[in-house]
Amino acid sequence: MTQLHRYEGMEDLHDGDAALALQALGWILSDEPRAERLLGLTGLAPDELRASLGEQATLAAILSFLTAHENDLVACADALQVPPATLAAAAQRLEGPTL
Repeated sequence: MTQLHRYEGMEDLHDGDAALALQALGWILSDEPRAERLLGLTGLAPDELRASLGEQATLAAILSFLTAHENDLVACADALQVPPATLAAAAQRLEGPTL
């Protein structure tokens, strides 16, 4: 199991946050234009994305990509059968505390 960094003073990440981010990535990658937009906005090449899937920052970027595009957020949530707020909350936990 991949260990994710936990920030001091922050709620522990929910066990399912990483899994949810990876499921969301699968949904994102199912559509080529959407996948290209993710890569363009994150600045990651496909190999870099693959190599960094165990990193909290990458998982946060995946969910943040969705929260920045409401139509995608709602469609992904529907496909994963979770409320959009669940994806948004997971993104916030993965992003860590704001300074």
